[in-house]
Amino acid sequence: MIRSIVSCSLLALAAALPARAEPDAPALYAEHCAACHAESRLGGTGPALIPETLGRMRGLVLEDVIAHGRPATQMPAFDGLLAPDEIAALAAFVNTPLATVPAWGPQDIAASREMVADYTPAAAPTFDADPMNITLVVETGDHHVSVLDGDTFETLDRFATPFAVHGGPKYSPDGRFVFVMSRDGWVQKYDVWSLTEVGRVRAGLNSRNIAMSHDGKWLAVANYLPMTLTILSTDDLSVARVIDIVGRNGTASRVSAVYQAPQRRSFILALKDAPEIWEIATSEDAGPFHDGFVHSHEAGMKEALGAEQGLFARRRIIVAEPLDDFFFTPDYRNLIGASRDGERGVVVNLVVGREIADLPLPGMPHLGSGITWTSQGRRVMATPHLKEGKLSVIDIDSWQLVKTIETAGPGFFLRSHETSPYVWADVFFGPNRDVMHVIDKESLEIVATLRPQDGATVAHTEFTRDGRHALVSIWEEDGAVIVYDAATLQEVRRLPMRKPSGKYNVWNKISFSDGTSH
Repeated sequence: MIRSIVSCSLLALAAALPARAEPDAPALYAEHCAACHAESRLGGTGPALIPETLGRMRGLVLEDVIAHGRPATQMPAFDGLLAPDEIAALAAFVNTPLATVPAWGPQDIAASREMVADYTPAAAPTFDADPMNITLVVETGDHHVSVLDGDTFETLDRFATPFAVHGGPKYSPDGRFVFVMSRDGWVQKYDVWSLTEVGRVRAGLNSRNIAMSHDGKWLAVANYLPMTLTILSTDDLSVARVIDIVGRNGTASRVSAVYQAPQRRSFILALKDAPEIWEIATSEDAGPFHDGFVHSHEAGMKEALGAEQGLFARRRIIVAEPLDDFFFTPDYRNLIGASRDGERGVVVNLVVGREIADLPLPGMPHLGSGITWTSQGRRVMATPHLKEGKLSVIDIDSWQLVKTIETAGPGFFLRSHETSPYVWADVFFGPNRDVMHVIDKESLEIVATLRPQDGATVAHTEFTRDGRHALVSIWEEDGAVIVYDAATLQEVRRLPMRKPSGKYNVWNKISFSDGTSH
């Protein structure tokens, strides 16, 4: 009876107290976040806080960042200043899509451009290492890039990047400069010889990747927000062109990715929302390309629809459905794109501009990581699958499936080198994410399975210029780059890193080394 009276009294007291209002997330954002991330949530001194930019940083992970901050950044901890429900409300708010897609045109891009005032290019490399054997390591743990000597594996420099580097950095054809892009559209230019930043510009609001033109003059930036392709001058990061991406049927489209096709002297675009592939010319003598029918009545007389020619002229290739994640044959005559259902690969001949074959590739092939080599006298390519533990090996002349290699789980990256008899394949997902398979190129059999650190994600292999060493990431906050002897498969050295992801050797990238994803 006493317990009943106390309970009733507590209920009465609670009813008498004013109810605590639900957290006002927009007001909290304006008070605590807007100064760094902008009222628009599109970023300022801090990164953009929109779902497209935050990627997998959702729910409890994002709440933890708000509560405890991010080490080695200007992001402070709000634990103690904000209540748990306020932190949760903020996390949900920044993960809500923007009501409208903001404009970000040439003037906005130009206004964001920041060049380093005291930058002076060195006449020669400022270090003794082979400039063609430099390897960049992207460390996503604290948003830095380490510059490694590919012979001694000493760190020559470690520089800060914009938030969340996305897509591989791209070198100028001579390897002198490298361009790094972040998920929220910032492009950073870095001088490898001088070991210093040159400048940066915001080419988009949410971007996917970048591509370098065959002559090194132009850098293309694929954007989700806004739905554009931005082309920058590599010389000074000025805007050369912003192209609105609109399908033939009038549908605006995001750009899934942009690729360089050096032999074709063009950029190739994968469109997310339109059943088309675009080719953008990077030479003055390109075209003319026609969107519609061409009818010549007599010599010197032509009627055509939608003709474009010259630098940045567009060519449309119509396909049956939108395709993502392109793999290119070494001569860039053909590409394979992944079907939207993740069950097929579609081969498109870029010369004639049409689909020529279908490949059975269930389990969501990761074609962008596909590589080629010669096996048993034939040219093959292989791709990992994001949802199944297997590699598919395909003859790229007959477009026949040669073999399916069963692996310990779904993988993300493949890598080899022209001097190596092996292909290195990670297992990025699942309980066996701590293993790396080594596959014989001739027999197509797994000959070794490395487990360098139990329970840690092991991923992304890169070789030194001569192929003597293979560098593998321990993809963890307290991670490392492991240097292996590529012939004996023995560990040589372990370099501590902050969540190292991709690694990019200058020579392998600018020479399109055999076994490199392009």
